Amino acid sequence: MPQDEKMTTTYDGGELLIEAFADLGVDVIFSSPGSEWAPAWEALARRQADGVATPRYLDLMHETVAVGMATGYGLVTRRVQAVLLHAAPGLLQGSMAVHGALLAGVGMVVTSSESITYGDGPGQDPGGQWYRNLSIVGGTHHVAQPWTKWSQQAASVSTLYTMVKRAGELADRQPTGPVYLNIPLEVLLDQAEPPVKPKKVVPRGRRVSVPEDVDAVAELLAGAKRPVIITETAGREKGGFEALTALAEDLGIAVVEPQSAVAANISKSSPAYIGNDVDAILDDADVIVLVNCRAPFYPPSKRPSNATMVVIDEIPQRPHIVYQVLNADHYLEGALPETLAALRQATLARADDDLVAARRAQVESEHAAFQAQTDAIEAKALPSTSGIDPVALSVRLRDIAGAEQAIVVDETITHGRLVQRHIGWDRPDSFFYVQGGLGQGMAVALGVKLAVQDGFVLYTVGDGAFLYNPIVQSLLASKDHGLPVLMVVYNNKKYLSMKMNHLRFYPQGAAVQTDNHLGVDLATQPDLSAFAAPFGMYAAEVDDLAQLDRVLAEAVAAVKGGTTAVVNVAVTR
Repeated sequence: MPQDEKMTTTYDGGELLIEAFADLGVDVIFSSPGSEWAPAWEALARRQADGVATPRYLDLMHETVAVGMATGYGLVTRRVQAVLLHAAPGLLQGSMAVHGALLAGVGMVVTSSESITYGDGPGQDPGGQWYRNLSIVGGTHHVAQPWTKWSQQAASVSTLYTMVKRAGELADRQPTGPVYLNIPLEVLLDQAEPPVKPKKVVPRGRRVSVPEDVDAVAELLAGAKRPVIITETAGREKGGFEALTALAEDLGIAVVEPQSAVAANISKSSPAYIGNDVDAILDDADVIVLVNCRAPFYPPSKRPSNATMVVIDEIPQRPHIVYQVLNADHYLEGALPETLAALRQATLARADDDLVAARRAQVESEHAAFQAQTDAIEAKALPSTSGIDPVALSVRLRDIAGAEQAIVVDETITHGRLVQRHIGWDRPDSFFYVQGGLGQGMAVALGVKLAVQDGFVLYTVGDGAFLYNPIVQSLLASKDHGLPVLMVVYNNKKYLSMKMNHLRFYPQGAAVQTDNHLGVDLATQPDLSAFAAPFGMYAAEVDDLAQLDRVLAEAVAAVKGGTTAVVNVAVTR
Protein backbone atom coordinates (compact mmCIF):
# COMPACT_ATOMS: atom_id res chain seq x y z
CA MET A 1 0.00 0.00 0.00
CA PRO A 2 1.46 3.43 -0.87
CA GLN A 3 2.59 5.45 2.14
CA ASP A 4 0.14 8.33 1.54
CA GLU A 5 -2.81 5.92 1.36
CA LYS A 6 -1.61 4.07 4.43
CA MET A 7 -1.49 7.26 6.46
CA THR A 8 -5.12 8.06 5.72
CA THR A 9 -6.31 4.86 7.40
CA THR A 10 -3.84 4.45 10.28
CA TYR A 11 -5.02 4.68 13.89
CA ASP A 12 -2.37 6.81 15.58
CA GLY A 13 -1.57 9.02 18.53
CA GLY A 14 -3.86 11.74 17.22
CA GLU A 15 -6.79 9.32 17.47
CA LEU A 16 -5.81 8.39 21.02
CA LEU A 17 -5.67 12.06 22.01
CA ILE A 18 -9.18 12.79 20.72
CA GLU A 19 -10.50 9.54 22.21
CA ALA A 20 -9.08 10.53 25.61
CA PHE A 21 -10.58 14.02 25.38
CA ALA A 22 -13.97 12.53 24.55
CA ASP A 23 -13.75 10.11 27.47
CA LEU A 24 -12.97 13.07 29.77
CA GLY A 25 -16.29 14.62 28.73
CA VAL A 26 -14.66 17.38 26.67
CA ASP A 27 -17.19 18.83 24.24
CA VAL A 28 -15.10 21.70 22.83
CA ILE A 29 -11.41 21.76 21.87
CA PHE A 30 -9.96 25.29 21.93
CA SER A 31 -6.95 25.67 19.66
CA SER A 32 -4.51 28.31 18.54
CA PRO A 33 -3.03 25.92 16.02
CA GLY A 34 0.47 24.86 15.13
CA SER A 35 1.96 22.37 12.70
CA GLU A 36 2.15 19.56 15.27
CA TRP A 37 -1.60 19.11 15.34
CA ALA A 38 -2.06 17.46 11.93
CA PRO A 39 -2.64 14.06 13.62
CA ALA A 40 -5.38 15.56 15.82
CA TRP A 41 -6.98 17.32 12.83
CA GLU A 42 -6.89 14.08 10.84
CA ALA A 43 -8.48 12.18 13.72
CA LEU A 44 -11.25 14.76 13.99
CA ALA A 45 -11.83 14.64 10.23
CA ARG A 46 -11.99 10.84 10.27
CA ARG A 47 -14.47 10.77 13.13
CA GLN A 48 -16.64 13.44 11.52
CA ALA A 49 -16.58 11.55 8.19
CA ASP A 50 -17.59 8.33 9.97
CA GLY A 51 -20.36 10.02 11.95
CA VAL A 52 -18.64 9.36 15.28
CA ALA A 53 -19.53 11.75 18.12
CA THR A 54 -16.57 14.04 18.62
CA PRO A 55 -15.76 17.28 20.44
CA ARG A 56 -16.35 20.54 18.61
CA TYR A 57 -13.08 22.07 17.39
CA LEU A 58 -12.50 25.85 17.41
CA ASP A 59 -9.66 27.47 15.47
CA LEU A 60 -8.71 30.68 17.28
CA MET A 61 -6.12 33.14 16.07
CA HIS A 62 -4.36 33.92 19.36
CA GLU A 63 -3.24 31.78 22.28
CA THR A 64 -4.78 34.12 24.87
CA VAL A 65 -8.10 33.84 23.03
CA ALA A 66 -7.93 30.03 23.05
CA VAL A 67 -7.05 29.70 26.73
CA GLY A 68 -9.28 32.60 27.81
CA MET A 69 -12.30 31.14 26.04
CA ALA A 70 -11.60 27.78 27.67
CA THR A 71 -11.51 29.59 31.02
CA GLY A 72 -14.84 31.34 30.43
CA TYR A 73 -16.46 28.13 29.20
CA GLY A 74 -15.11 26.24 32.19
CA LEU A 75 -16.30 28.87 34.68
CA VAL A 76 -19.88 28.21 33.60
CA THR A 77 -19.82 24.48 32.81
CA ARG A 78 -17.43 23.44 35.63
CA ARG A 79 -16.05 20.76 33.32
CA VAL A 80 -12.49 20.02 32.28
CA GLN A 81 -11.48 21.84 29.08
CA ALA A 82 -8.97 20.96 26.34
CA VAL A 83 -6.57 23.43 24.74
CA LEU A 84 -4.10 22.87 21.88
CA LEU A 85 -1.22 25.37 21.57
CA HIS A 86 1.89 25.40 19.42
CA ALA A 87 5.25 24.21 20.71
CA ALA A 88 7.09 26.43 23.21
CA PRO A 89 6.28 29.78 21.52
CA GLY A 90 2.52 29.20 21.61
CA LEU A 91 2.73 27.92 25.18
CA LEU A 92 4.65 31.02 26.26
CA GLN A 93 2.23 33.30 24.40
CA GLY A 94 -0.67 31.67 26.23
CA SER A 95 1.06 31.46 29.61
CA MET A 96 -0.61 34.53 31.13
CA ALA A 97 -4.05 33.10 30.38
CA VAL A 98 -3.03 29.67 31.69
CA HIS A 99 -1.91 31.34 34.92
CA GLY A 100 -5.24 33.17 34.98
CA ALA A 101 -7.02 29.81 34.73
CA LEU A 102 -4.94 28.59 37.67
CA LEU A 103 -6.06 31.55 39.78
CA ALA A 104 -9.67 31.13 38.61
CA GLY A 105 -9.64 27.43 39.45
CA VAL A 106 -10.66 26.23 35.98
CA GLY A 107 -9.65 22.67 35.21
CA MET A 108 -8.15 22.24 31.75
CA VAL A 109 -5.64 20.08 29.90
CA VAL A 110 -3.29 22.38 27.99
CA THR A 111 -1.11 20.67 25.40
CA SER A 112 1.62 21.55 22.96
CA SER A 113 4.44 19.67 21.35
CA GLU A 114 8.10 19.31 20.52
CA SER A 115 10.20 16.94 18.44
CA ILE A 116 12.28 14.19 19.99
CA THR A 117 14.00 12.88 16.81
CA TYR A 118 14.64 16.08 14.79
CA GLY A 119 14.34 14.08 11.56
CA ASP A 120 16.99 11.51 12.49
CA GLY A 121 14.58 8.86 13.75
CA PRO A 122 12.34 6.33 12.02
CA GLY A 123 8.80 7.11 10.89
CA GLN A 124 7.38 10.34 9.53
CA ASP A 125 9.66 13.35 9.14
CA PRO A 126 8.57 15.96 11.74
CA GLY A 127 9.97 18.85 9.68
CA GLY A 128 13.10 20.95 9.95
CA GLN A 129 11.47 23.78 11.90
CA TRP A 130 11.73 21.72 15.08
CA TYR A 131 15.49 21.34 14.66
CA ARG A 132 16.12 24.97 13.71
CA ASN A 133 13.55 27.08 15.59
CA LEU A 134 11.12 25.45 17.93
CA SER A 135 13.03 23.29 20.40
CA ILE A 136 13.68 24.45 23.95
CA VAL A 137 16.23 23.01 26.37
CA GLY A 138 14.61 20.71 28.90
CA GLY A 139 11.36 20.35 26.96
CA THR A 140 8.21 22.41 27.05
CA HIS A 141 6.87 20.67 30.16
CA HIS A 142 9.59 22.33 32.24
CA VAL A 143 8.50 25.74 30.95
CA ALA A 144 4.91 25.24 32.12
CA GLN A 145 5.70 23.85 35.56
CA PRO A 146 5.62 27.10 37.62
CA TRP A 147 2.14 28.18 36.48
CA THR A 148 0.23 24.90 36.20
CA LYS A 149 -0.91 22.32 38.74
CA TRP A 150 1.11 19.57 37.09
CA SER A 151 3.31 19.41 34.01
CA GLN A 152 4.62 16.33 32.23
CA GLN A 153 5.67 14.80 28.92
CA ALA A 154 3.66 12.03 27.27
CA ALA A 155 6.75 10.18 26.14
CA SER A 156 5.15 7.19 24.40
CA VAL A 157 2.09 6.45 22.34
CA SER A 158 1.62 3.43 24.62
CA THR A 159 0.84 5.69 27.58
CA LEU A 160 -0.74 8.65 25.74
CA TYR A 161 -4.40 7.72 26.19
CA THR A 162 -4.19 7.08 29.93
CA MET A 163 -1.79 10.00 30.45
CA VAL A 164 -4.31 12.45 28.94
CA LYS A 165 -7.14 11.03 31.03
CA ARG A 166 -5.04 11.20 34.19
CA ALA A 167 -4.16 14.80 33.36
CA GLY A 168 -7.84 15.64 33.08
CA GLU A 169 -8.63 13.98 36.40
CA LEU A 170 -5.80 15.87 38.06
CA ALA A 171 -7.13 19.12 36.62
CA ASP A 172 -10.58 18.36 38.05
CA ARG A 173 -9.37 17.68 41.60
CA GLN A 174 -9.36 20.46 44.18
CA PRO A 175 -7.92 22.96 43.82
CA THR A 176 -9.10 22.68 40.22
CA GLY A 177 -6.80 24.24 37.63
CA PRO A 178 -4.82 23.77 34.42
CA VAL A 179 -2.36 20.94 33.84
CA TYR A 180 0.07 20.73 30.94
CA LEU A 181 1.07 17.84 28.68
CA ASN A 182 3.97 17.98 26.26
CA ILE A 183 3.00 15.50 23.52
CA PRO A 184 5.89 15.11 21.06
CA LEU A 185 4.92 15.13 17.40
CA GLU A 186 6.46 11.69 16.92
CA VAL A 187 4.13 10.31 19.62
CA LEU A 188 1.13 11.83 17.85
CA LEU A 189 2.23 10.27 14.55
CA ASP A 190 3.03 6.84 16.01
CA GLN A 191 0.76 4.02 14.94
CA ALA A 192 -1.36 2.70 17.79
CA GLU A 193 -4.13 0.35 18.72
CA PRO A 194 -7.46 1.63 20.05
CA PRO A 195 -7.76 1.50 23.85
CA VAL A 196 -8.49 -2.04 24.99
CA LYS A 197 -11.21 -0.97 27.39
CA PRO A 198 -12.10 2.66 26.74
CA LYS A 199 -13.90 4.12 29.72
CA LYS A 200 -15.61 7.41 30.41
CA VAL A 201 -14.18 9.36 33.33
CA VAL A 202 -16.65 9.56 36.20
CA PRO A 203 -17.18 12.70 38.33
CA ARG A 204 -14.85 13.14 41.27
CA GLY A 205 -16.00 11.95 44.67
CA ARG A 206 -17.37 14.39 47.25
CA ARG A 207 -15.66 14.77 50.61
CA VAL A 208 -17.39 15.88 53.80
CA SER A 209 -16.01 17.01 57.15
CA VAL A 210 -16.51 14.62 60.05
CA PRO A 211 -19.49 15.42 62.32
CA GLU A 212 -17.25 16.23 65.30
CA ASP A 213 -15.58 19.10 63.39
CA VAL A 214 -18.92 20.43 62.13
CA ASP A 215 -20.40 20.27 65.64
CA ALA A 216 -17.52 22.25 67.13
CA VAL A 217 -18.08 25.10 64.67
CA ALA A 218 -21.86 24.87 65.11
CA GLU A 219 -21.40 25.42 68.87
CA LEU A 220 -19.42 28.58 68.12
CA LEU A 221 -22.01 29.95 65.68
CA ALA A 222 -24.94 29.07 67.90
CA GLY A 223 -23.58 31.20 70.74
CA ALA A 224 -22.02 34.05 68.73
CA LYS A 225 -23.46 37.52 69.10
CA ARG A 226 -21.76 38.94 65.99
CA PRO A 227 -20.75 36.24 63.49
CA VAL A 228 -19.57 37.38 60.04
CA ILE A 229 -18.87 35.45 56.83
CA ILE A 230 -16.17 36.70 54.45
CA THR A 231 -16.15 35.03 51.04
CA GLU A 232 -14.42 35.38 47.69
CA THR A 233 -15.47 32.34 45.66
CA ALA A 234 -18.23 30.41 47.44
CA GLY A 235 -20.32 30.74 44.29
CA ARG A 236 -17.69 28.99 42.17
CA GLU A 237 -18.82 25.66 43.62
CA LYS A 238 -22.08 24.31 42.22
CA GLY A 239 -24.70 24.93 44.88
CA GLY A 240 -22.37 27.17 46.88
CA PHE A 241 -24.38 30.37 46.26
CA GLU A 242 -27.58 28.79 47.53
CA ALA A 243 -25.96 27.04 50.51
CA LEU A 244 -24.17 30.21 51.64
CA THR A 245 -27.38 32.25 51.32
CA ALA A 246 -29.37 29.76 53.40
CA LEU A 247 -26.70 29.60 56.13
CA ALA A 248 -26.39 33.38 56.39
CA GLU A 249 -30.06 34.33 56.17
CA ASP A 250 -31.42 31.57 58.42
CA LEU A 251 -28.83 32.16 61.14
CA GLY A 252 -28.54 35.94 60.98
CA ILE A 253 -24.90 35.98 59.87
CA ALA A 254 -23.58 39.04 58.01
CA VAL A 255 -21.82 38.42 54.69
CA VAL A 256 -18.97 40.57 53.40
CA GLU A 257 -17.53 40.16 49.89
CA PRO A 258 -14.13 41.90 49.85
CA GLN A 259 -12.77 43.63 46.77
CA SER A 260 -10.99 40.36 46.00
CA ALA A 261 -14.31 38.57 45.40
CA VAL A 262 -14.27 37.10 41.91
CA ALA A 263 -17.63 35.36 41.64
CA ALA A 264 -21.28 35.86 42.53
CA ASN A 265 -21.55 34.45 46.06
CA ILE A 266 -24.78 35.95 47.45
CA SER A 267 -27.39 38.33 46.07
CA LYS A 268 -26.64 42.02 46.59
CA SER A 269 -30.27 42.34 47.71
CA SER A 270 -29.98 39.62 50.37
CA PRO A 271 -30.71 40.99 53.86
CA ALA A 272 -27.51 39.24 54.99
CA TYR A 273 -25.26 41.15 52.59
CA ILE A 274 -23.55 44.19 54.15
CA GLY A 275 -21.00 45.24 51.53
CA ASN A 276 -17.29 44.80 50.89
CA ASP A 277 -15.61 46.63 53.79
CA VAL A 278 -13.74 43.96 55.73
CA ASP A 279 -12.10 46.47 58.06
CA ALA A 280 -15.51 47.67 59.27
CA ILE A 281 -16.28 44.34 60.94
CA LEU A 282 -12.88 43.56 62.48
CA ASP A 283 -13.44 45.11 65.90
CA ASP A 284 -16.90 43.80 66.77
CA ALA A 285 -17.07 40.34 65.14
CA ASP A 286 -16.73 37.49 67.63
CA VAL A 287 -16.69 34.69 65.03
CA ILE A 288 -15.39 35.19 61.49
CA VAL A 289 -16.05 32.43 58.98
CA LEU A 290 -13.83 32.48 55.89
CA VAL A 291 -15.74 30.64 53.15
CA ASN A 292 -13.57 29.94 50.11
CA CYS A 293 -11.59 33.05 51.00
CA ARG A 294 -7.95 32.79 50.02
CA ALA A 295 -6.74 36.20 51.20
CA PRO A 296 -9.13 37.72 53.75
CA PHE A 297 -7.03 40.55 55.20
CA TYR A 298 -4.37 42.96 53.99
CA PRO A 299 -1.65 43.15 55.05
CA PRO A 300 -1.77 39.38 55.53
CA SER A 301 -0.70 39.60 59.17
CA LYS A 302 -3.76 41.71 60.03
CA ARG A 303 -6.41 39.80 61.91
CA PRO A 304 -9.14 40.55 64.44
CA SER A 305 -7.87 40.52 68.00
CA ASN A 306 -11.02 38.98 69.52
CA ALA A 307 -12.75 36.89 66.86
CA THR A 308 -12.45 33.14 66.54
CA MET A 309 -11.45 32.26 62.97
CA VAL A 310 -13.19 29.43 61.11
CA VAL A 311 -11.98 28.42 57.62
CA ILE A 312 -14.35 26.51 55.34
CA ASP A 313 -12.64 25.46 52.12
CA GLU A 314 -11.98 22.11 50.50
CA ILE A 315 -8.35 23.12 49.96
CA PRO A 316 -7.76 26.08 52.31
CA GLN A 317 -3.99 26.28 51.85
CA ARG A 318 -3.75 26.95 48.13
CA PRO A 319 -0.45 25.56 46.77
CA HIS A 320 -0.19 28.18 44.01
CA ILE A 321 -0.30 31.11 46.46
CA VAL A 322 3.23 32.08 47.46
CA TYR A 323 2.32 33.58 50.86
CA GLN A 324 -0.99 32.93 52.58
CA VAL A 325 -2.06 33.73 56.15
CA LEU A 326 -5.42 32.44 57.42
CA ASN A 327 -4.89 32.29 61.22
CA ALA A 328 -7.47 29.53 61.50
CA ASP A 329 -8.79 28.28 64.83
CA HIS A 330 -11.01 25.69 63.11
CA TYR A 331 -10.98 24.07 59.66
CA LEU A 332 -13.85 22.46 57.79
CA GLU A 333 -12.36 20.94 54.65
CA GLY A 334 -15.21 19.08 52.97
CA ALA A 335 -16.97 19.91 49.70
CA LEU A 336 -18.44 23.37 50.15
CA PRO A 337 -22.23 23.06 49.58
CA GLU A 338 -22.47 19.89 51.66
CA THR A 339 -20.34 21.38 54.43
CA LEU A 340 -22.39 24.59 54.59
CA ALA A 341 -25.65 22.63 54.63
CA ALA A 342 -24.41 20.35 57.42
CA LEU A 343 -23.20 23.35 59.42
CA ARG A 344 -26.53 25.13 58.98
CA GLN A 345 -28.49 22.13 60.26
CA ALA A 346 -26.16 21.55 63.20
CA THR A 347 -26.28 25.22 64.20
CA LEU A 348 -30.06 25.50 63.92
CA ALA A 349 -30.37 22.51 66.26
CA ARG A 350 -28.34 24.38 68.91
CA ALA A 351 -29.19 28.03 68.37
CA ASP A 352 -31.44 30.10 70.63
CA ASP A 353 -34.30 31.52 68.56
CA ASP A 354 -34.21 34.90 70.32
CA LEU A 355 -30.47 35.29 69.76
CA VAL A 356 -30.81 34.40 66.06
CA ALA A 357 -33.70 36.86 65.69
CA ALA A 358 -31.63 39.62 67.29
CA ARG A 359 -28.70 38.88 64.99
CA ARG A 360 -30.95 38.83 61.97
CA ALA A 361 -32.45 42.20 62.87
CA GLN A 362 -29.00 43.74 63.30
CA VAL A 363 -27.76 42.38 59.97
CA GLU A 364 -30.89 43.53 58.14
CA SER A 365 -30.35 47.01 59.58
CA GLU A 366 -26.75 47.03 58.33
CA HIS A 367 -27.86 45.85 54.90
CA ALA A 368 -30.41 48.67 54.77
CA ALA A 369 -27.72 51.18 55.76
CA PHE A 370 -25.40 49.90 53.05
CA GLN A 371 -28.19 50.12 50.47
CA ALA A 372 -29.08 53.66 51.58
CA GLN A 373 -25.45 54.67 51.20
CA THR A 374 -25.39 53.12 47.73
CA ASP A 375 -28.58 54.96 46.78
CA ALA A 376 -27.07 58.25 47.97
CA ILE A 377 -23.94 57.73 45.87
CA GLU A 378 -26.08 57.05 42.82
CA ALA A 379 -28.35 60.01 43.46
CA LYS A 380 -25.31 62.28 43.51
CA ALA A 381 -23.87 60.85 40.30
CA LEU A 382 -26.98 60.59 38.14
CA PRO A 383 -27.83 64.30 37.71
CA SER A 384 -24.36 65.13 36.41
CA THR A 385 -24.43 67.44 33.38
CA SER A 386 -20.68 67.49 32.76
CA GLY A 387 -19.93 64.13 31.25
CA ILE A 388 -20.71 60.57 32.33
CA ASP A 389 -19.85 59.61 35.89
CA PRO A 390 -18.80 55.93 36.07
CA VAL A 391 -21.43 55.38 38.76
CA ALA A 392 -24.12 56.65 36.38
CA LEU A 393 -22.83 54.28 33.70
CA SER A 394 -22.89 51.38 36.16
CA VAL A 395 -26.50 52.14 37.10
CA ARG A 396 -27.51 52.06 33.42
CA LEU A 397 -25.69 48.76 33.02
CA ARG A 398 -27.42 47.38 36.11
CA ASP A 399 -30.75 48.06 34.45
CA ILE A 400 -29.60 46.18 31.37
CA ALA A 401 -28.19 43.30 33.41
CA GLY A 402 -31.47 42.97 35.27
CA ALA A 403 -33.67 43.20 32.21
CA GLU A 404 -31.59 40.72 30.21
CA GLN A 405 -30.58 38.46 33.13
CA ALA A 406 -27.03 39.12 31.99
CA ILE A 407 -23.83 37.48 33.11
CA VAL A 408 -21.26 40.19 33.89
CA VAL A 409 -17.60 39.53 33.09
CA ASP A 410 -15.50 42.33 34.58
CA GLU A 411 -11.96 43.38 33.68
CA THR A 412 -11.88 46.86 35.21
CA ILE A 413 -9.34 47.94 37.80
CA THR A 414 -10.03 51.41 39.21
CA HIS A 415 -13.73 50.99 38.48
CA GLY A 416 -13.94 47.43 39.82
CA ARG A 417 -15.58 48.41 43.11
CA LEU A 418 -18.15 50.48 41.25
CA VAL A 419 -19.03 47.57 38.97
CA GLN A 420 -19.45 45.24 41.94
CA ARG A 421 -21.44 47.70 44.02
CA HIS A 422 -23.66 49.39 41.45
CA ILE A 423 -24.16 46.69 38.80
CA GLY A 424 -24.24 43.89 41.33
CA TRP A 425 -25.78 40.45 40.94
CA ASP A 426 -28.66 38.42 42.30
CA ARG A 427 -28.14 34.80 41.24
CA PRO A 428 -25.42 32.14 40.84
CA ASP A 429 -22.92 32.44 37.98
CA SER A 430 -24.01 35.99 37.14
CA PHE A 431 -20.62 37.62 37.79
CA PHE A 432 -17.02 36.65 37.06
CA TYR A 433 -13.93 38.79 37.56
CA VAL A 434 -11.02 38.09 35.22
CA GLN A 435 -7.98 36.95 37.21
CA GLY A 436 -4.29 37.17 36.45
CA GLY A 437 -2.81 39.71 34.05
CA LEU A 438 -4.95 42.14 32.09
CA GLY A 439 -5.80 41.32 28.49
CA GLN A 440 -7.84 38.12 28.83
CA GLY A 441 -11.32 39.48 29.47
CA MET A 442 -12.62 39.57 25.91
CA ALA A 443 -11.80 35.90 25.48
CA VAL A 444 -13.21 34.92 28.87
CA ALA A 445 -16.46 36.72 28.02
CA LEU A 446 -16.63 34.88 24.69
CA GLY A 447 -16.09 31.56 26.47
CA VAL A 448 -18.90 32.38 28.89
CA LYS A 449 -21.13 33.22 25.92
CA LEU A 450 -20.25 29.92 24.27
CA ALA A 451 -21.40 28.14 27.43
CA VAL A 452 -24.66 30.02 28.03
CA GLN A 453 -25.77 29.96 24.36
CA ASP A 454 -28.87 32.20 24.36
CA GLY A 455 -27.85 33.98 27.57
CA PHE A 456 -26.81 37.65 27.52
CA VAL A 457 -23.18 38.46 28.37
CA LEU A 458 -22.00 41.93 29.44
CA TYR A 459 -18.24 42.57 29.44
CA THR A 460 -17.04 45.63 31.36
CA VAL A 461 -13.46 46.81 30.87
CA GLY A 462 -11.25 49.85 31.34
CA ASP A 463 -9.59 51.42 28.32
CA GLY A 464 -6.14 50.35 29.48
CA ALA A 465 -7.23 46.74 29.97
CA PHE A 466 -9.06 46.79 26.63
CA LEU A 467 -5.85 47.78 24.87
CA TYR A 468 -4.01 44.85 26.47
CA ASN A 469 -6.45 42.38 24.86
CA PRO A 470 -5.89 40.67 21.48
CA ILE A 471 -8.73 42.79 20.14
CA VAL A 472 -8.76 41.80 16.48
CA GLN A 473 -8.46 38.07 17.18
CA SER A 474 -11.17 38.22 19.85
CA LEU A 475 -13.61 40.07 17.62
CA LEU A 476 -12.85 37.62 14.81
CA ALA A 477 -13.67 34.73 17.15
CA SER A 478 -16.91 36.46 18.12
CA LYS A 479 -17.92 36.79 14.47
CA ASP A 480 -16.72 33.40 13.24
CA HIS A 481 -18.35 31.42 16.03
CA GLY A 482 -21.54 33.45 16.49
CA LEU A 483 -20.80 34.77 19.99
CA PRO A 484 -22.37 38.21 20.42
CA VAL A 485 -21.33 40.07 23.58
CA LEU A 486 -22.03 43.61 24.83
CA MET A 487 -18.60 45.16 25.48
CA VAL A 488 -18.60 48.42 27.44
CA VAL A 489 -15.39 50.39 27.94
CA TYR A 490 -15.04 52.64 31.01
CA ASN A 491 -12.70 55.08 29.30
CA ASN A 492 -10.83 57.74 31.29
CA LYS A 493 -7.97 57.80 28.76
CA LYS A 494 -5.38 56.88 31.34
CA TYR A 495 -3.88 54.07 33.38
CA LEU A 496 -5.35 55.58 36.52
CA SER A 497 -4.26 52.67 38.70
CA MET A 498 -0.64 53.42 37.72
CA LYS A 499 -1.00 57.02 38.87
CA MET A 500 -2.72 56.05 42.11
CA ASN A 501 0.09 53.66 43.02
CA HIS A 502 2.72 56.26 42.18
CA LEU A 503 0.96 58.76 44.46
CA ARG A 504 0.78 56.17 47.24
CA PHE A 505 4.56 55.97 47.37
CA TYR A 506 5.45 59.57 46.41
CA PRO A 507 2.50 61.82 47.38
CA GLN A 508 4.63 64.97 47.10
CA GLY A 509 7.27 63.66 44.70
CA ALA A 510 8.76 65.13 41.54
CA ALA A 511 5.92 63.77 39.41
CA VAL A 512 3.39 65.74 41.48
CA GLN A 513 5.52 68.88 41.60
CA THR A 514 6.04 68.95 37.83
CA ASP A 515 2.75 67.29 36.79
CA ASN A 516 4.79 64.66 34.96
CA HIS A 517 3.09 61.33 35.60
CA LEU A 518 4.82 58.66 33.54
CA GLY A 519 3.16 55.37 32.63
CA VAL A 520 -0.31 56.93 32.77
CA ASP A 521 -1.32 58.83 29.63
CA LEU A 522 -3.53 57.12 27.04
CA ALA A 523 -4.82 60.32 25.47
CA THR A 524 -3.62 59.41 21.97
CA GLN A 525 -5.73 56.25 21.72
CA PRO A 526 -8.16 55.96 18.80
CA ASP A 527 -11.88 55.45 19.27
CA LEU A 528 -11.81 51.95 20.75
CA SER A 529 -15.24 51.08 19.43
CA ALA A 530 -13.93 51.55 15.88
CA PHE A 531 -12.21 48.17 16.10
CA ALA A 532 -15.67 46.61 15.76
CA ALA A 533 -16.49 48.31 12.47
CA PRO A 534 -14.47 46.04 10.11
CA PHE A 535 -16.35 43.05 11.52
CA GLY A 536 -19.78 44.55 10.83
CA MET A 537 -20.46 44.94 14.54
CA TYR A 538 -22.21 47.74 16.39
CA ALA A 539 -19.73 50.47 17.35
CA ALA A 540 -20.42 53.67 19.29
CA GLU A 541 -18.48 56.29 21.21
CA VAL A 542 -20.41 58.38 23.73
CA ASP A 543 -19.47 61.17 26.16
CA ASP A 544 -22.91 62.73 26.80
CA LEU A 545 -25.18 61.30 29.49
CA ALA A 546 -28.20 62.42 27.48
CA GLN A 547 -27.14 60.10 24.65
CA LEU A 548 -26.11 57.15 26.80
CA ASP A 549 -29.53 55.48 27.07
CA ARG A 550 -30.05 55.58 23.30
CA VAL A 551 -26.60 54.18 22.55
CA LEU A 552 -26.92 51.38 25.10
CA ALA A 553 -30.40 50.49 23.83
CA GLU A 554 -29.06 50.22 20.28
CA ALA A 555 -26.13 48.12 21.51
CA VAL A 556 -28.42 45.73 23.40
CA ALA A 557 -30.63 45.37 20.33
CA ALA A 558 -27.56 44.59 18.21
CA VAL A 559 -26.39 41.89 20.62
CA LYS A 560 -29.85 40.34 20.81
CA GLY A 561 -29.88 40.47 17.01
CA GLY A 562 -26.73 38.36 16.87
CA THR A 563 -23.73 40.69 16.70
CA THR A 564 -21.23 41.96 19.24
CA ALA A 565 -21.48 45.62 20.25
CA VAL A 566 -18.54 47.73 21.46
CA VAL A 567 -19.53 50.90 23.32
CA ASN A 568 -16.67 53.25 24.23
CA VAL A 569 -17.90 55.45 27.10
CA ALA A 570 -15.89 58.52 28.13
CA VAL A 571 -16.17 58.63 31.93
CA THR A 572 -15.29 61.59 34.12
CA ARG A 573 -12.92 59.77 36.45
